[in-house]
Amino acid sequence: MTAAFAPDGTEVQLAPVGQEIVFENEHVRVWEITLEPGAHQPWHQHLNPYLVIALEAADNRIDALAGGAPRLVHEETGGVVYREPGEIHMLTNRGTTRYRSRLVELKDLGENATQDRTCG
Repeated sequence: MTAAFAPDGTEVQLAPVGQEIVFENEHVRVWEITLEPGAHQPWHQHLNPYLVIALEAADNRIDALAGGAPRLVHEETGGVVYREPGEIHMLTNRGTTRYRSRLVELKDLGENATQDRTCG
């Protein structure tokens, strides 16, 4: 695990971005995430741009390690969102239903990206 530091200097151990890798190749990595009501995905940081595809809807809360107001989001079944990497955050299911999603990391735009891409 990687460590990060909260604004107050407290060390925080970062978890993986998901619970289980269900598919991976050189271009993408797909994670499964399941959160029962009240459960959370621990502090983590995305190093790749990613898509979240909701398989089961829920009301979620995203807290940033850097602080600030939490983001309250409702993820509809079948909904898809794109997010940029970077922010260390925690995801909590604040609703009354189970949340399940697939998170697709775009490795070609993140960890596998080259600085000098040229058109051939």
